[in-house]
Amino acid sequence: MRAVRRLGAASLALATALAAGPAPAAPGDEVVVLLHGLFRSERAMAPLARHLEQAGWTTLSIDYPSTREPIETLAARVRREIVERAPAAATVHAVTHSLGGVLLRQLMARDPLPRFGRAVLLAPPSGGSEVVDALDAWGLAWSLGPAGRALGTGPDSAPRRLPPPGFELGVIAGSASFNPLSSWLIPGPDDGRVSVDSARIEGMRDFLVVERTHTFIMRGDEVKRQVVHFLRSGAFVRQGVEDAGAGR
Repeated sequence: MRAVRRLGAASLALATALAAGPAPAAPGDEVVVLLHGLFRSERAMAPLARHLEQAGWTTLSIDYPSTREPIETLAARVRREIVERAPAAATVHAVTHSLGGVLLRQLMARDPLPRFGRAVLLAPPSGGSEVVDALDAWGLAWSLGPAGRALGTGPDSAPRRLPPPGFELGVIAGSASFNPLSSWLIPGPDDGRVSVDSARIEGMRDFLVVERTHTFIMRGDEVKRQVVHFLRSGAFVRQGVEDAGAGR
């Protein structure tokens, strides 16, 4: 009787899987590049990289010295490494966190990668961060390094000088913060470092807000699922996710 029950359960599971159809797999000639943020390393993106690999993607995590060089230098460094390590015929997608998104936009504006596909930017300081402004006013911006110091909200800040992206781009912003001081400095909903409004990018294809902090936004299960969906379809899934609107 026990064997019959096991057989029945296995048959039900098989029928359910067949009804759902096969899980879509990423083409083998596509690579997803992952870029970490300020003060971080490629290890910060490792859980997301594993999720992408389980979904069928080939991943390429790029490490760079985020506090040692200016944005232009870092972007050129990242581009060289992508060209050297990614297969020559591969379509390159990207998933970035914070400063990594600024570097991606910088290198794509200066010297676009051939065969570039889609990108998802997590908590990008597209309009700059008031936290950087405050550190600058207090004489502490030196602690951020040359790239971090360039992430203020002034009109001449590095992210605000960048043109609209010439590729398919989705943005996921965070709206949770455990730092009352930094959130006090930032107008409106924020993730402790970047406001929701500042994460927006003119010309982006889609935009979502999730209840995650800046530091750990890439670890959220819902964020991982949304990243895969955007890379495959060019849009986020709306159900169960706070939606702050797109295209602005």
